[in-house]
Amino acid sequence: MYRRFERLVDSFAPFDEKTPPANLFAYYRTQWSSFGRFVPYMAATGAAVAIMESGLLFYSGRLIDLMANAGPGAFLGLHMLELALVASFVILARPLLIGLHHLFLEQMLSGNLMDQARWRAHKHMLGQSMGYFQNDFAGRLSNRVMQLGSAVEDTTYMFFEAVWFASAYVIGAIIVVTGIDWRISLPLVIWVVVFCAYTHRIAKRVAVASEKWSDARSLVSGRVVDAYANIETVKLFAHGAREEAYARSSMKRHQLRFQRFLRLMTELQLGLNVINGILLVGMMVPAIWLWTAGTVTIGEVAVASALAIRLNGMSGWIMWVVIRLFEQAGVVREGLRSVSVPHAVTDRAQAGELKVTAGEIRFDGLTHHYGKDTGGLTDVNLTIPAGQKVGLVGRSGAGKSSLVNLLLRFRDVEQGRILIDGQDVGAVTQDSLRQAIGMVTQDSSLLHRSVRANILYGKPEATEAEMVEAAERAEAHRFIQDLEDPKGRRGYNAFVGERGVKLSGGQRQRIALARVILKDAPILILDEATSALDSEVEAAIQETLYGVMEGKTVIAIAHRLSTIAQMDRIIVLDHGRVVEDGSHEDLLSSGGLYAGLWARQSGGFLGIEAAE
Repeated sequence: MYRRFERLVDSFAPFDEKTPPANLFAYYRTQWSSFGRFVPYMAATGAAVAIMESGLLFYSGRLIDLMANAGPGAFLGLHMLELALVASFVILARPLLIGLHHLFLEQMLSGNLMDQARWRAHKHMLGQSMGYFQNDFAGRLSNRVMQLGSAVEDTTYMFFEAVWFASAYVIGAIIVVTGIDWRISLPLVIWVVVFCAYTHRIAKRVAVASEKWSDARSLVSGRVVDAYANIETVKLFAHGAREEAYARSSMKRHQLRFQRFLRLMTELQLGLNVINGILLVGMMVPAIWLWTAGTVTIGEVAVASALAIRLNGMSGWIMWVVIRLFEQAGVVREGLRSVSVPHAVTDRAQAGELKVTAGEIRFDGLTHHYGKDTGGLTDVNLTIPAGQKVGLVGRSGAGKSSLVNLLLRFRDVEQGRILIDGQDVGAVTQDSLRQAIGMVTQDSSLLHRSVRANILYGKPEATEAEMVEAAERAEAHRFIQDLEDPKGRRGYNAFVGERGVKLSGGQRQRIALARVILKDAPILILDEATSALDSEVEAAIQETLYGVMEGKTVIAIAHRLSTIAQMDRIIVLDHGRVVEDGSHEDLLSSGGLYAGLWARQSGGFLGIEAAE
């Protein structure tokens, strides 16, 4: 039975993958759409439970009057059948109705809505550009995604479990008391109006305070995670105290905003108790007065008293729920700052798959300044024939990384085109473009998964033999066999730690090379691909790389010019423009920038004096 209700909604079903709306209620509607056909059932069962609860209080008053009128001797004889029916209802029908209501709330709603909100937010975030993630804390972004899901679920659950229930209960109570005497119900109606006005006033202030509190909480999470993720740098520079101060400042801000939030909670409780005191006196005084006048019975006075006491106790819970609703609304608004951001790089409506038939790359009038007046690339015209191996050289900031990032379409070009086999990379899907390109970077970070999972990331459908062969070609198989993680997993099953921290830089780079070797893409980009390797391993890897390059179009970036001297062609960039183009020998003989860089190397490395 539980599983049947849990499967009424699929949290991970396909959905309209537009940018989530920034408006709070519009965003809620997108999340509730999957549950729309079940809302009437939740509303009906919730209202029925609330009316049933107020009806039980009404019947308790009737029971007192029946007992008083019949007396001990005749009571059971006169009302046994009625009592039996009521007892059966309380024992059987009432639990079934409440149980059905909670099956909808817990199994159908809560069991799916939280993960649906998180899944959709995460799916949208994965489509963001590289620049989006570079401009924020990973910890803050993940915190917002996680909090968003729980806040959406919590507010929706509380609405049906508390706000809807309480509204139906109060309406039922007003009907019951009005049936006794309208003069008793009048204070109740006035209390409802005052209570709602006061709650709304406080709740609006809570929403603002909650959003600021949530923002401060995300900042703390971002700074703490940033320190943990870069703990090696923190310790190398002995900046533990600096990181403590950095985190402490955000924690103090969090504490201040939390304290302001708690002030509202205290103010809320003081005002609530005043309002509830008025309710108790306002209902009890006219009820007793009407009883003394013979207008109402003792049982009806008991009903009015029980409802007043019940509403007195319930009001604190109702107001807490409403405050929580506004508090969680603040959390959702804070989360939407990150989640409702449109994708900077998107596939066109009719984007097709990139079909690499040869591997020719052409940069046609390429200009990109990152939205500024200077920097980046300016009017780059460059053709790399299929199968050619090109070295990309230049001082820091010359535009080498910009050229590669635009080729990979981590950003969209501002002017000009990039063509692969005559196809504009902006007109094909991003996935098909990047599937056609293999890249090894200087900072070869790995996923916190097994060695096997990291290598197979290049080609998930590869066989075990193909994976091992790729590792062997990358000179990684031998050390992988000796790996063991803290949980006893060995070899290819060993986990590498977050970003591969359990491995040395050279080991990470060799696993990253194995991943690219296994991918076997027709275009290969090497960005300081052997910089983390020792000389002996680098020599072996260089031979492997030359084999991997066969039949591929290759772009290699290196400051160590000796590693690219054997390339078919060398392109020299300076201030975002192509200033030299030719073979190693031709560029040396021309006596230009490349020749100067080569002459100034220290141990084959492009040093600071070269940049000067």
